[in-house]
Amino acid sequence: MTGIDFNFGKGFTFSKYISKEVSHFDRVFDIFKDLLTHTSGDIEEAFNWLNTLNKEYNIFSNEYSLKDFEEDLKKRGYIKEEIDPDKGKSGKGKGKNILTAKLESALREYALDQIFGKLKKSGIGNHRTTKTGVGDERDGENRSFQYGDDLAMVNMTESLKNAQINNGISDLRITENDLIVEETKHKAQMSTVLMIDISHSMILYGEDRITPAKKVAMALVELIKRKYPKDTIDIIVFGNEAWPIKIKDLPYLKVGPYHTNTVAGLELAMDILRRKRNTNKQIFMITDGKPSCVRLPSGEFYKNSNGLDEMIVSKCLNKAAQARKLKIPITTFMIAQDPYLREFVELFTAQNKGKAFLTGLSGLGQMIFEDYEKNRIKRI
Repeated sequence: MTGIDFNFGKGFTFSKYISKEVSHFDRVFDIFKDLLTHTSGDIEEAFNWLNTLNKEYNIFSNEYSLKDFEEDLKKRGYIKEEIDPDKGKSGKGKGKNILTAKLESALREYALDQIFGKLKKSGIGNHRTTKTGVGDERDGENRSFQYGDDLAMVNMTESLKNAQINNGISDLRITENDLIVEETKHKAQMSTVLMIDISHSMILYGEDRITPAKKVAMALVELIKRKYPKDTIDIIVFGNEAWPIKIKDLPYLKVGPYHTNTVAGLELAMDILRRKRNTNKQIFMITDGKPSCVRLPSGEFYKNSNGLDEMIVSKCLNKAAQARKLKIPITTFMIAQDPYLREFVELFTAQNKGKAFLTGLSGLGQMIFEDYEKNRIKRI
C-alpha cells in the first residue's frame, strides 16, 4: 500500500503507506460500544462480556487490563460512579457505574458510522423540493438577474459571455442586464416519527431483532442532527401500549412481555405530527409481527395472536386511512417473513398509499436512510 500526496510544483508523489496506530483504549472502546447496545446500557454486563471475550481473543494484556480500561472510561468522562446515598454515608460499598451523556452521544455516533459510514457534519439540512427560488441548492439552470437576487448566485462565466456579446471585446463591461444567476432549490423541512416494535417477538426464536432496531434509531437521529439539523425526529415504542422515549434513552431500550398494539403506536405518532409546523411529515415503522392487540373503550386490552384478527386489522386500516387524509405517508419495514405480517402490510400500505419493505436486519439501516432521502422530494 502507498500514500498519495499532491504537490502543485511536483504533481503526485507516492510514499509507503503507514497505518495509523490504534491505542489500546480505542480498540477496546469500539467493542465495548457494541456490547453496551446489546446489553441495553448495562455497564457491568458489558464488562462481563469483555472478560469472557478476553479469555478467547486476548483483548487485554499485562500492559492494559480491563481495570485500566474502566479507569480510562472514567477519566475520559464516558462513565461515572453513582453513589448510593445510604452506603455513601457509612463509607461502605462501591458506587454503580452509569453512562454519561458523552457516552450516550458516542453510541449514536458509532451506530451512524456502522450503518451509514463516516459523514461530515453539514451546516444546514438540504432536502430538495421541486420549487425553485431563493435557496442554497444549485440545480444547473440559469436565468437573468432580478432585483433582490443573492449576488453569490451570479454565474460569472455566463455573465461575462453576455457582456462580450452585448458590448463587444473592445468595450467590455458588465451591466445589470448582462448578469446571469443560477437557479436554486428550496430545502424543505421534515418531521419524522420512528415507531419501534418492542413486543416479545423481537427477541424470540433465537434472533435478536431489537438491537439492530436500536442501532438504526440511534444512527438516524445522529444523521438528522448532522445532515438535516432543521428536521425533527421523535421516537416512540409500542407493545400493548405506545409511549414516546427520549433520544438519550435509546441505548437502554428493552423488549417486554407485550403483544403488538399498532393502533396505539399510530395514534400517538399522528398526535405528535399534528403539533409539528413542518409541511412534510412521515412515519417510519419497524415491526416483526402482525398487530395482535388493541385497547377497548372500556380500557381493557383485547388480544389475539392467532392469524389476522378482523377487528384489530380494521382499526389499523382506519388509522392508515386517517394518516393518508392528513398527508402523512407511512413506511413499514418488515424484519420478519411472517406470512400474516406480509398480508397485513399489503392491506395497510394500500390503505395509506405508503410504502413497505421486507428487509433483513443487516440491510435495515441503509434501506431506511435511502427512503428518508427519497422522501425529501416534497412540495412546499
